[in-house]
Order: sequence, then C-alpha cells, then structure tokens
Amino acid sequence: MDESRLSRVELTREAADLLRRLTARHGPLMFHQSGGCCDGSAPMCYPANEFLTSDADVLLAALVVPDVQDAVPFWMSRVQYEYWKHTHLTVDVVPGRGSGFSVEAPEGVRFLIRSRLLTDAEAEAWGIQPPSLLGPEALFGPPGAAPPGLRH
Repeated sequence: MDESRLSRVELTREAADLLRRLTARHGPLMFHQSGGCCDGSAPMCYPANEFLTSDADVLLAALVVPDVQDAVPFWMSRVQYEYWKHTHLTVDVVPGRGSGFSVEAPEGVRFLIRSRLLTDAEAEAWGIQPPSLLGPEALFGPPGAAPPGLRH
C-alpha cells in the first residue's frame, strides 16, 4: 500500500466546500469526535484552539482542504477511538441542524461521519490488529450443544 496516500479520515467535496466557507468566516478550524449520544456522535467543528484537547484525545488526521492555508486537525476521544480504531472515516455534510456548539449549525447543515472498516492493508499499515469476529459457535458452542450455564 502506498503509505503516502494513507489516511484515517477524508472529506467529501461538500465537506471541503463548507470548510472553506467556515474558515473564511471563523479562521482556522478543528474537528473533535467525542462519541456521546445524539449530537455527541457527530463530529463537532470549532475554531482552532477553542476546544482543549489532552492525553484523553487522539489526533487522527490533519485534513488538507484545497484553498485553505491551515490543515484542519481531526481529534477523537481516546475512549471513542478504541471503538472506532478499525474504521476509516469520511466527513460529509447533510441538511439539518446539528449542535449549537459546532460552527456549521447556523448554516442549516451538519457534519456527519460515514465509516467503513479498514482494509487489511490499511490496518497493517496502521499497526491495528483485526477485530475478533465471534460467530455463534464461539459464543454458544457447536450446533446442538447445551446452552452455556447448562453444560456439565
């Protein structure tokens, strides 16, 4: 795999267009993905340095937006990253109002994450072990076996 093209996060054309407009209005921007419920599961876009990150967060990407001087960092809470580390993320834009804290809220649109599992080559390049996939036999034993707890 060409590691120079390796990315954990990418932007749709619509997301890049919106980031250009928002950057012109707000200056340099950043994303943070917390993983809470409701709006917490959407990526939040803030003016750069207005959301404090720490060791509890992972920097997944510095997104390059054509015609924007500064890359847009994409952070994720470390706890959420443990759930999503096997995925490639795409930042998209959809109609609707998101959180009032994210800078796109007044635009009548919101950022949205679309995801897919990393390919084997991507996972290997990132040093991520494939997830354990347990089938029914791993959980319940071979067909016809007594359910767990009823076995002697």
